[in-house]
Amino acid sequence: MAPRLCSISAATRRFYSKDNEGSWFRSLFVHKVDPRKDAHSTLLSKKETSNLYKIQFHNVKPECLDAYNSLTEAVLPKLHLDEDYPCSLVGNWNTWYGEQDQAVHLWRFSGGYPALMDCMNKLKNNKEYLEFRKERSQMLLSRRNQMLLEFSFWNEPQPRAGPNIYELRTYKLKPGTMIEWGNNWARAIKYRQENQEAVGGFFSQIGELYVVHHLWAYKDLQSREETRNAAWRKRGWDQNVYYTVPLVRHMESRIMIPLKISPLQ
Repeated sequence: MAPRLCSISAATRRFYSKDNEGSWFRSLFVHKVDPRKDAHSTLLSKKETSNLYKIQFHNVKPECLDAYNSLTEAVLPKLHLDEDYPCSLVGNWNTWYGEQDQAVHLWRFSGGYPALMDCMNKLKNNKEYLEFRKERSQMLLSRRNQMLLEFSFWNEPQPRAGPNIYELRTYKLKPGTMIEWGNNWARAIKYRQENQEAVGGFFSQIGELYVVHHLWAYKDLQSREETRNAAWRKRGWDQNVYYTVPLVRHMESRIMIPLKISPLQ
């Protein structure tokens, strides 16, 4: 048996030698990534403001949509106008094309997370708001929300006159690609500014992560098509699409109609 043991030992040595050589060879082609010293939220969000945004998606029972809109239009403007609450409405919509019988609300909290917590604590003692939530809950099938920051290179959403339709384009990115997305769009946004269609750009902080929302305004669906087609005729826009499409796992487009109370009309 002694020769057999020697034979196995030699084979084992050859196996480990080849494995080590292969590991060393492969290591030549491994892309070494320098560790980031800042979160992407710090690198991509606006430094001059501490605004935090909340987007809400409410799926409403079809037979309750009109009642839901009326209730919303009666209560939410009071919070928007009350200076004790550090929150303001950015936009309120019903989805026209996309997920049906859906309401979308976008809020701004001036002062970041402290403003959000201040607002939440005050709402716990607001009897009218608690009644509103109770009545609203009878009209909903489901609801979800996300906390967002705005990209530094996008416009800050400002009230605008209508009539307009709005497109919310949502991109779910591959984890770890937000910086690359931001770098490409920081150069590309200039191609989409001529018709004032760019309203706001956001990325998620709480809720589903690595989600980007781009909000656009158009006069109608025809102007949307013309504006988007015009971007392709601008040198450089195709490069943005080429480099960002591989970063996306899933994308969705909603066409939305503003509610009467929406600052974005």
